[in-house]
Amino acid sequence: MKKFILLFIYSIVGTFSFARENVRDSLRTDQSMPEQRSFARDFKERYSGTEYQYDTTNSTGWFTRLKEAFIQFILDLFRLGSRHEAQNIADIFLKIFYVLIFIAVVYFIVRAIMNKEGQWIFRKPSDRKIITARDIENNIHGTDFHELVSHAVTAGRYREAVRYYYLWLLQRLSEKELIDYDVEKTNSDYLRELEHHGLQQEFRYASYLYNYIWYGEFSIDKQQYDNAARTFSALINSIDQ
Repeated sequence: MKKFILLFIYSIVGTFSFARENVRDSLRTDQSMPEQRSFARDFKERYSGTEYQYDTTNSTGWFTRLKEAFIQFILDLFRLGSRHEAQNIADIFLKIFYVLIFIAVVYFIVRAIMNKEGQWIFRKPSDRKIITARDIENNIHGTDFHELVSHAVTAGRYREAVRYYYLWLLQRLSEKELIDYDVEKTNSDYLRELEHHGLQQEFRYASYLYNYIWYGEFSIDKQQYDNAARTFSALINSIDQ
């Protein structure tokens, strides 16, 4: 009986030892050398474009579409290697465009203020009444030039007052049917029309003063204005007589 028990124990121990030996022998050791790998140098640039930004919501606005089209245009034009480079160039162009727009806006604002036409910005909507020089030229027969001249002189805008005097002169010549007024005509055209009316010399000198002061953009003082105003007033009075 004892021999049977010992034989049974030996058989169990041998079975476990054999099983454990089989398990250990089933594993293989990799004897090959590990291969070292690294990312490509342009890895970030390859996957930094908008097409790889999965966490953002694509906008379908017109400006976004326009920008994407511009980026594609730059990409095709310069044959760039990545869309990221094209996007950087497009951003530079857009920044330059924004700066130019800003400069243009500032320029027109300053120009309006320097021409003393910027005061409409600070007026109430009901008080805004802007009459441009072109409007006056197109409607000289319905314009009160005496009032315009007075306002310009009071404000110290003597060059503008001389311009109104010249248009006032054309108004009186047209009303007396001495000339056929047209906004596109020149002083030479009016001189030819006055050839048989004895006013050529006076009109030629008045035109000279107007061209010199207005188109020459020379600043004049009150005394210089008074001298020019006397010439225009005398010619207008002679027409009305």
